[in-house]
Amino acid sequence: MAHSVSTELGLAARQRLLALARQAISGHQPPPEITAEAGLGQCCGVFVTLKKHGELRGCIGQLEARQPLPITVADCAAGAAFRDPRFPALQAGEVELVTISIAVLSPPLPLAASDRSSLLAQLQPGIDGLVIAEGERRATFLPSVWEQLPDRSQFLSQLLAKAGLPADYWSDELACSRYTSCNFSEPPLTGPRSPARAGSR
Repeated sequence: MAHSVSTELGLAARQRLLALARQAISGHQPPPEITAEAGLGQCCGVFVTLKKHGELRGCIGQLEARQPLPITVADCAAGAAFRDPRFPALQAGEVELVTISIAVLSPPLPLAASDRSSLLAQLQPGIDGLVIAEGERRATFLPSVWEQLPDRSQFLSQLLAKAGLPADYWSDELACSRYTSCNFSEPPLTGPRSPARAGSR
């Protein structure tokens, strides 16, 4: 089973990463010295999600990162704000209206499955993120997606559809891997945005 990174990120580290993400969506880059802080020098996959009034406003991630965590968080935050093809670039007047959530991922570990039923039996709802790939097609669902798709079969079917494959698709060439995540976010916006505070999701 993939190793969880949750015990490696304390409250101070979470707060700092949220602050860096907010700087990034405001057009600022993290200072280089931030990478030397305890727990922040590791290289991890990251997804940053922006929501405005509770609705998705952008989400960009890297499954496997080669740069220290703060740099990856800042890059994904800027990507969610300005490079998500599903949304127009975040405008200056929107910056204070969005709430930032961060998912720090453990390294994906391959899943050996001989058929669809074998794969489904191995999945742990609410815990596993899943990556599927075949040829140029690749897609992932974060562990948080189980909140909307708690059924294993539905979870897999929707992920296959996301990858552009039939919902009941199976092939011996389909590569699958899973990971866990450490999720934290800014508090919901109820007034003027205050400095980032970490909270578990």
